[in-house]
Amino acid sequence: MAAAHDSGAGQALAAIQAALAQISFALPGSVVTRHTRCGKPGCACKADPPSLHGPYIQWTRTAGGKTVTRQLTPAQYQAYAPWFDNARRLRALAAELEAISLREMARAEGWAKITPGTPAPPRTRPVRGPNRPRTPKTLGDQPA
Repeated sequence: MAAAHDSGAGQALAAIQAALAQISFALPGSVVTRHTRCGKPGCACKADPPSLHGPYIQWTRTAGGKTVTRQLTPAQYQAYAPWFDNARRLRALAAELEAISLREMARAEGWAKITPGTPAPPRTRPVRGPNRPRTPKTLGDQPA
């Protein structure tokens, strides 16, 4: 069961939920546009000033623990650019939700902070009686 949250956190949570509801398809990874030089000695990419080859639009992501790179045409990039934007927005909203959750947990638990490297407040342990040796268990009429 979740602890009750204050109204400021509730409003922020509602805003995040509303923003999440607006997100459609999302593509992971990053997109870069590159201009390159080739290896031909007389090519215009070697001139001064150079006329580089490209633009080459590369989409890179991780799939199954491996880096996967695909070349996109300008038309493909235009078609899927909103999906890349959605993925960035999704990551930002998740980070915002995590930050609000951390603040709410700290508030609910009465902690001043809940940041990495900050030890949790000491827990109170029940008071125990004096340390006494355990009484050995007997197993019926077996000889000692």
